[in-house]
Amino acid sequence: MDWPATSELRIFTAADGAQLAGHVLGAGPPLLVIPGLGTDHHALVWNIRGLSELFECLVLDQRGIGRSEVTPGPYTIAQLADDAASVLRGWAPRTAAVMGLSMGGMVSQQLAIRHPQLVARLVLGCTGPGGASAVRADPEVTRRLLGGGANDPASAYRTACTVLYERGWSAAHPEVIEDAVSWRAQHPVRPGVFRAHWEATRHHDSFALLDKIEAPTTILHGRSDLVMPPGNAEVLAARISGAELVWFEGRGHMFFQEDPGLTLSLLQSRLLAQGSREGAPKFPRGAVPDTIAARKGED
Repeated sequence: MDWPATSELRIFTAADGAQLAGHVLGAGPPLLVIPGLGTDHHALVWNIRGLSELFECLVLDQRGIGRSEVTPGPYTIAQLADDAASVLRGWAPRTAAVMGLSMGGMVSQQLAIRHPQLVARLVLGCTGPGGASAVRADPEVTRRLLGGGANDPASAYRTACTVLYERGWSAAHPEVIEDAVSWRAQHPVRPGVFRAHWEATRHHDSFALLDKIEAPTTILHGRSDLVMPPGNAEVLAARISGAELVWFEGRGHMFFQEDPGLTLSLLQSRLLAQGSREGAPKFPRGAVPDTIAARKGED
């Protein structure tokens, strides 16, 4: 799947001078999308056309990834959040809705905590709080996520795909897996960057600060997520005041690729509809919330 040729590449400058790449497409209210561990804008290739019909969408290549500059590690999630803040300030500047996925969701949490004036609404996908409150993946899942000892980028990502996607879905959609593996083979993560990002996720712990998030927050999570077990979404929902948790039944860590139609529908209703937060369930802090089951979308 090709990224739209009409997308505009914009370069932003971080606080330390690092050059950060954003891929901008569409018209409408601004939506910043922050992808996950080791992934660049191409992770949203199955979503970007639909998103661009509703939003002016900027998909960020995080520090060291894609078209963004590599800087010496280590990195921290707070540093990456400050990078995202620099992008938002340079993108007009203005307040925007923010959607973070996996590691990008960790960055988005810190962005909303550290720079609340920049985040109008927040969507956290397939992510968690980190630290002692996190629900950990099975060690074998983590081994596969990290490539399982493969010797080349394509083989490593093919191994990662065995846990990133719900097994039955990936078997039925080999074209998505092949597209992802092919992209990674042609655009490998540069030496040292993947480890710097991985270490940043390992040291992420936002639990004590989640109650400082002021932006209306929607949490999206696949019920069959092996990489970020669903209990992590419940922890986030219990700690973020007024958060809404929406389950993707039968979907894995890459729920947004597995069901782009339902993802787009939910973003439209949560981010665009007037008064969309009115009547949304409110979860008391410290309690595991009741959850809202989203209808399983069409394959």
